[in-house]
Amino acid sequence: MSTSPAGPTEEAGRITNLDALRGVAVFGILLMNAVSYGLPEAAYFNISVANDTPLDWIIGIFGEVFIDQKFMGVFSLLFGAGIVLFADRADAKGNRGSWLSLWRNLLLLGIGSLHTLLWAGDILVAYAIASPFLLLARRLSDWSLVALGAGLVLASAIVLAAAQAGIDVDGRQLGNLWLASGEPADDVGSLVLLTFFMRALGAMLIGVALFRSGILSGERPREYYRRMAAIGLGLGLPLAAIGVIVAAFADFEPRIALISMIPNTVGTIPATLGLMALIILWNMRSETRWHRRVRAAGRMALTNYLTQTILGVIVLQVALDNVELNRTAIIGFVAVVWILQLWWSEAWLSRFRYGPFEWVWRVLTYRRMQPLRR
Repeated sequence: MSTSPAGPTEEAGRITNLDALRGVAVFGILLMNAVSYGLPEAAYFNISVANDTPLDWIIGIFGEVFIDQKFMGVFSLLFGAGIVLFADRADAKGNRGSWLSLWRNLLLLGIGSLHTLLWAGDILVAYAIASPFLLLARRLSDWSLVALGAGLVLASAIVLAAAQAGIDVDGRQLGNLWLASGEPADDVGSLVLLTFFMRALGAMLIGVALFRSGILSGERPREYYRRMAAIGLGLGLPLAAIGVIVAAFADFEPRIALISMIPNTVGTIPATLGLMALIILWNMRSETRWHRRVRAAGRMALTNYLTQTILGVIVLQVALDNVELNRTAIIGFVAVVWILQLWWSEAWLSRFRYGPFEWVWRVLTYRRMQPLRR
């Protein structure tokens, strides 16, 4: 048994491919989350809300087909891989990896709970709740993990179909999930949140299998990832487009609200795998400053995720509270935040070992001070 002291992973032991994936994912997540920072809640689910110009429509449709669920899927793959990587490394150092991982994710639950006080769309709580399931399942075979993960995603589509069956023609049960002036949708909202959790956990389980097999860490040949990108995006993106077409032909009426989400949900796994493959191919190219900046953003993913919310609330909900925003304005905000985070992530990590929130999380995880300055 190793007698290496407990502690976080040093820079030399990092898998840079995971950092690149995490960096791209956290930027992609902002594209969807920013909609809920500055627009009515219904705009997140119903792309016909908050459109003033043709450009708003283009942005909404593009987001639904190419962004929605895909970048969160990549982030979920990485979280599943991260659970295994952390526990395995802790075990190798002579520590009880599963117990340390549970403690670490209990802390994440606390961070996410505080985050929900600022913004209701937090995903960290769901990730923390999913962690015990991942630890229990991590010893399953790769194919069992993939089958279980895909089954959860498909089951979430069935939940959406069942929930739609209980929606009246006027859509009152959907409330502010679909109607710009609707009341909070408690019952249906809970079911939609359940489908989010099922999709996330499904992707995490698949992420464990992809990490174990070396796919997620970029160990396969380039041609392997080219095929994965072509097949995954070739299946997933048309399915997402079908959902938009179904909603549009029904004039975005409540009677198809949840049904129109099903094609995108079913296409989540192939589209996510295709997007993952594209990012890995990009990361395999000769290193540039963009690679370093994106990887730095990935190493500070928790800090960047939380500061995106902080900036979104301050700018879009407080400073621009009296301004009627649309999707084009939201894209402008996203672009500014991307530039800031690409700059500050590299600048911060040139002086410090970890992002500020990552450092606090590590200190609490190991219950002793960790070196911060380089």
